[in-house]
Amino acid sequence: MTSLNRELILKKLAKADRLPSLPAVVGPLLQYLRQPIDSLQINEVTRLISQDESLTAQCLHLANSPLFGFRGTVETVRGAVLNLGMRRMQEIATSCCLINLTPKDCPMDPTVLWEHALGVALASRYFARAVAFPDPDKAYLAGLLHDFGVVMSLWVAPKEFAQAFTQATSGHIPLIEAEQEILGISHPEVGRLLGEKWHMPPDLVQVIAFHHDVEKATAHRALVALIALVDLLCRMSAVGYGYPEDRQVDFCQEPAFRVLLAECPTLTMFDWERFTFEMEAYLVEVQRLVNLVYRRS
Repeated sequence: MTSLNRELILKKLAKADRLPSLPAVVGPLLQYLRQPIDSLQINEVTRLISQDESLTAQCLHLANSPLFGFRGTVETVRGAVLNLGMRRMQEIATSCCLINLTPKDCPMDPTVLWEHALGVALASRYFARAVAFPDPDKAYLAGLLHDFGVVMSLWVAPKEFAQAFTQATSGHIPLIEAEQEILGISHPEVGRLLGEKWHMPPDLVQVIAFHHDVEKATAHRALVALIALVDLLCRMSAVGYGYPEDRQVDFCQEPAFRVLLAECPTLTMFDWERFTFEMEAYLVEVQRLVNLVYRRS
């Protein structure tokens, strides 16, 4: 059955020429946000977001969260852009667009997926700054998209993926193990195949493909390693996939640690215990925020 599932999934992936059907404004907005930050115009970003009431509300919820660095209150999309800056608003709008990717008839609670994605994104930027990684904003985007293959698996094999998810949660095992057993293919492989087919940026494809197996990454290894460590931390905590994995982890012994250390020597002085403690309250706020933002119509 596993090999049959794999063959069927690969056939579906081969036919997938574009992202699944999205709310009308999301496609044009995502396309616009792919431009260099200096090319984005406040009026156009405001216009695109404001065309959809749900998307507007989602963006404003994120913009008013302390997790995105603004301590005041914003009531309009334009106000959010002016107060947070275009780069932060680009992150917020992209995050809200991706939240709308989950199938309407999703066979599982999608909030746990987005808690994990947003948790890894925000914690990756926080961690990147702490260890002097050269591009914290890239770390945010890579963290947000690292489980792109999970969302795509929900589109191409919803029932089988739901079975794998149930097996993982009941056994408190890594999701990737249950995927291999039931689907015959893992979310990193699904994400890599579609990421390459749809010409996603190579650094993001590397993260999507190898965040569970850092040593196989062929490029952008430091970014892959950073996301892998934060992903592991989140899976051990409140924003895994709704359950903590039953395992003991020594982060300093992880292959990802050794890879990242080569680019970020300050990692040798990093206080993992303190970071984990600080992340607990941070990730609880992520849960609250996602539950506020993610409301199905």
